[in-house]
Amino acid sequence: MNDSFRNKRNGFETFNPNSQNGVSLSLGKIIAIIALVVVAFIVVFGSTYQVTEQEQAVLITFGQPKAVTEPGLHFKIPLVQQVKKVNTTIQGFSIGYDQKTNTAIEEESLMITSDYNFVNVDFFVEYRYSDPVKALYASKQPVEILKNISMSCIRNVIGSYPVDDVLTTGKNEIQSVIKAMILEKLEKQDLGIQLVNITIQDSEPPTIEVMEAFKAVETAKQGKETALNNANKYRNEQIPQAEAQADAIIKAAEAEKTKRINEATAQVARFNAMYEEYIKNPEVTRQRMFFETMEEVLPDLKVIIQSEGGEVQTFYPIESFTTINNSGAAN
Repeated sequence: MNDSFRNKRNGFETFNPNSQNGVSLSLGKIIAIIALVVVAFIVVFGSTYQVTEQEQAVLITFGQPKAVTEPGLHFKIPLVQQVKKVNTTIQGFSIGYDQKTNTAIEEESLMITSDYNFVNVDFFVEYRYSDPVKALYASKQPVEILKNISMSCIRNVIGSYPVDDVLTTGKNEIQSVIKAMILEKLEKQDLGIQLVNITIQDSEPPTIEVMEAFKAVETAKQGKETALNNANKYRNEQIPQAEAQADAIIKAAEAEKTKRINEATAQVARFNAMYEEYIKNPEVTRQRMFFETMEEVLPDLKVIIQSEGGEVQTFYPIESFTTINNSGAAN
């Protein structure tokens, strides 16, 4: 018997070179099949990619990016071309508070106004990617850059407005100014990210005591407005009356002026007429003026004119002079 036969009979199997070659051939076939399956998988699944309506893709070939903006199924070269996708829907982040927990972030929200008052202001910024290539390669963190730009613009604008405008009436204007400033800076940066909108979520004084003080100030302002309105109402009521009274006084004064001027003019005319008569006959005119004057001064005077011989020449039917004095002192 040979050695091989003895080993088999004893329960052992000897090494056979021909048998080893057969096993090696079988393993090689299996590895080749697996490799072909892997390659086929890579070719089938690695040569296509899908772009949805809410995203855009960047196709990278040997380090050269190219934007793919059309949605649908696209092809690429496996192992040579790579695809990175960018979400182009409107997204947002908060400034001044945590959007998940809704807790305040004081280092972001606390600001100072132009009249040196502190105020907490919360903002929400909405953005979208406008250029996928720039969004991926212009900077590492475009959203963080946008947030820093927004915070810088917010503080600059808030610092130029008084606290009353920030808390009440100036919010819309402040939002517009901040948005315009951010858009201007983003255009210079050219990051492939676009600002959609920025809104003030809330604005309030930093402490309860300050809030109460602001409420008191607002109440005082409302009281001031009410007092001013009442004062204006009273003024509007009184001014027409005063103007009417002033107009009546002016018209009365003008009438009195005209009356006195007319009287003076008449007296001058009378005097001139009397003077002309006086020149013609001084003695008669003098006596006439005397009697007329006495009649005006003493209307109840009785005057009797006698001649040198004692006879009555002229008699004026005037009341007795004694009636002027109740005591009867003159007769």
